[in-house]
Amino acid sequence: MLTHPRQRYIKCFKLKSITLTKLPNLLTLVRIFLVPLLVAALVQQDFRIYWGDRVLVANDFFALIVFLAAALTDLLDGYLARRWKQVTTVGTLLDPIADKLLISAALVSLVQMRLLPGWLVVLIISREFAVSGLRSIAAAEGYTIKASDLGKYKMLLQVLGIALVMLSVRWPAIHMYAMFTMWAVVIVGLASAIQYFANFWKKVDSSIKLRRRNELLDLERQKQHLARIKRKQDRIAKKAARVGGEQSETASTSRP
Repeated sequence: MLTHPRQRYIKCFKLKSITLTKLPNLLTLVRIFLVPLLVAALVQQDFRIYWGDRVLVANDFFALIVFLAAALTDLLDGYLARRWKQVTTVGTLLDPIADKLLISAALVSLVQMRLLPGWLVVLIISREFAVSGLRSIAAAEGYTIKASDLGKYKMLLQVLGIALVMLSVRWPAIHMYAMFTMWAVVIVGLASAIQYFANFWKKVDSSIKLRRRNELLDLERQKQHLARIKRKQDRIAKKAARVGGEQSETASTSRP
């Protein structure tokens, strides 16, 4: 069956629109799928990519390439979602999960490689999960906590610090700069966490006050409604008593 060229153009345009709509979410899924590859490249020290008899890419460079590619998808999917106004519920849920999986996997792998102290990684990951829990509670209360500027700077510092730590495997001289960047990650991360908690408490406090005020208003309305009902019942009872008294008087006067 032959189709008109205009119809084929419309079908291709719709298919392209659907593909572009799903592209930010696809990039987020790609970032999640890159996490096991990143861990394997970091943990497997004998991982090599050969070109004939020459080592083309060693495990540290390959892990760095995978990590930077995943970090680039984080930047790209957010930009495309805002540019095309395709902010979806799936993307909103998956994006922070993908970020935390990527950063946590990289940090834990670097601890196993003895390149980062464990307590520092525990601080960073604990901060991530604390803020995630805070946002979940806020979402359950009906409002959202947007990412602050400190949180965005923290993410950039994390990518830079982890990349420097990976490079220090080949060039140990830059390990000092890598640790300085990771300390900056801890400081900025704790500062942004305090900011998140302050905003959360402000919203929760105002929400509790507003809820309490509405409860008091509802209770006062119920009291006024019950008082009106009681007054109405009293008037009906008095009227019934007066009518009954008049009827009894009429009956007594009508007797011979």
